[in-house]
Amino acid sequence: MRGGVLQTSDRRLFMQLLAFGNADDTRSLAGDLEESGMEGVLYEDVNDPRGIGLLTWSDNPDFFVEKLRPFLRSSGFGDLSFKPAYTMMGRTYSIGYEPNLEDWLLDRPRKVVADSAWKWSIWYPLRRKGEFNSLPPDEQMTILREHGKIGRGFGEADLAHDIRLASFGLDQNDNDFVIGLIGKELFPLSACIQAMRKTQQTSHHMQEMGPFFTGRATWQKVCPEISGER
Repeated sequence: MRGGVLQTSDRRLFMQLLAFGNADDTRSLAGDLEESGMEGVLYEDVNDPRGIGLLTWSDNPDFFVEKLRPFLRSSGFGDLSFKPAYTMMGRTYSIGYEPNLEDWLLDRPRKVVADSAWKWSIWYPLRRKGEFNSLPPDEQMTILREHGKIGRGFGEADLAHDIRLASFGLDQNDNDFVIGLIGKELFPLSACIQAMRKTQQTSHHMQEMGPFFTGRATWQKVCPEISGER
């Protein structure tokens, strides 16, 4: 409820991370992105001296085929080596307790990843064990609350801000979710993941996590908010 009215929305943000190698001139790639007019984040891969990651998003999935795909083929990205193992794609979702649904689904994720103060990020997909889905709803919620409490603590301390995306059927590995941790420094992001390893969800109900992409933003762009647009 917001202002006495039940919030509903049939819109969501689709976000995709692509990784490339043999990138020797990130400044030129950032220039190509700037000229394209697209929103996005260009990361330099901390684990690959010639690696980069490109995060883009849209509330219309046609964007990835009709605009992003031609851009990648015609710009400097076309000369790079594609690393498909690190491709991640998901959509924003709600669990029903968000105070502002439109902001949560459309605006907040863009603000978080494009904040110039938060350059570091860790992105990874995950898949739960099938048995989790057969647990009673109240037991599932108890498990998720334990996990979520840790994330909220890091967020409230401005140490790690999370992006949670549902990826059911959207990637080649049948992952359930894509998680992005964003922050000013790298250590708290790693510490957040370490703390979550002890929860019931990770220690008992996780089938697989990763691969992990760790990078620092070298170009970020976000346009005016889209929540009120159609």
